[in-house]
Amino acid sequence: MAKKSVIGLSLLALVACQRAEPPQAKPESPPAPPPRLDRDSTPVGSYAPIVERVAPSVVTIRSARRLRAPRQFPFFNDPRLGELFGGLFGAPGGREQIRTGLGSGVIVRADGYVLTNHHVVDGADEITIELLNRRSFSAKIIGSDPPSDLAVLKVEASDMPALALGNSDETRVGDIVLALGNPLGIGQTVTAGIISAKSRSTGLSDGSFEDFLQTDAPINQGNSGGALVNSAGLLVGINSQILSPTGVNIGIGFAVPVNMARNVMDQLISNGKVERGHLGIGIQPVTPEIAASIGLKETGGVIINEVRPNSAASRAGMRRGDVVVAFNGAPVVDGNALRNAIAGSKPGTAVKLTIRRDGTEQTIEAKLDEYRAESAPARRER
Repeated sequence: MAKKSVIGLSLLALVACQRAEPPQAKPESPPAPPPRLDRDSTPVGSYAPIVERVAPSVVTIRSARRLRAPRQFPFFNDPRLGELFGGLFGAPGGREQIRTGLGSGVIVRADGYVLTNHHVVDGADEITIELLNRRSFSAKIIGSDPPSDLAVLKVEASDMPALALGNSDETRVGDIVLALGNPLGIGQTVTAGIISAKSRSTGLSDGSFEDFLQTDAPINQGNSGGALVNSAGLLVGINSQILSPTGVNIGIGFAVPVNMARNVMDQLISNGKVERGHLGIGIQPVTPEIAASIGLKETGGVIINEVRPNSAASRAGMRRGDVVVAFNGAPVVDGNALRNAIAGSKPGTAVKLTIRRDGTEQTIEAKLDEYRAESAPARRER
């Protein structure tokens, strides 16, 4: 009986071993091929060659502004009382405070000119520019233009790594772009995205003249004034704003197009200010309801809702209710485009506006005035 049990157990063990025997292993799949390399041994699809070329041109901008806190007891400004009370109530005039700021900039000329945002250096008493290689320079403001949110700085240096300027008019929605700057002070950072839209107006600037490139390349605090470059490594925009309910990037960023920046920069370097044409009208979009009410078959152009007295528009005979459909022969897409076209013309320039009035189309010639921010009562004025 014992022998039968032993034999039975042996058979079970043998069967169990047979069942537990692993199935025959399949032949291993061949290893994945290494990434394909170009002639420079860079993985195909890498942005590294572009970054290596443009990164030295993007700088960190550190600013400082000196503030004096108000005195709680102003009568102690008398130095004799200060001596009497041994400085118990603080130094005359209040304690000085220093407010610091952080932003980015782009070297645009080898002789030390740097382009950045106006809001990066606004009110700064001291400005320091730090290069990628950690060299730093004291900078001065050559000129600043709040309406476009641009400023030009100058450092006393030569042979600076200037970034070549592209043509923002040639950018297309869908083009790949890289954003470079120093977000949140962590150091130079590169992010990638595309041009999401063109000719955007956010209304967030002190702005008056906005023609933003919109991008989903991540932009955060500290990126302001940094570079937006295309896949050829050319500067196409100056990063300026983000649109976010939380203040954190959600993929909606805006850059001043380089063609606008070039015009502002050249004028600031040459004259220290920017001259813009001014027509003196208020406008609004031509909605389907407005088009129907005035007998228009299309909704293109903009309608004039105000003509300022003694303005270029009033002297030219423009009227409230006129619909502007073209400026110097180019169709008027929207009010923002018309505003920028007028502002891009020099004061004193004679311009031609095609209007629709009383069912007929006619051309009016106007000689532009000079735009002055302090004399413009409404943001939508042109």
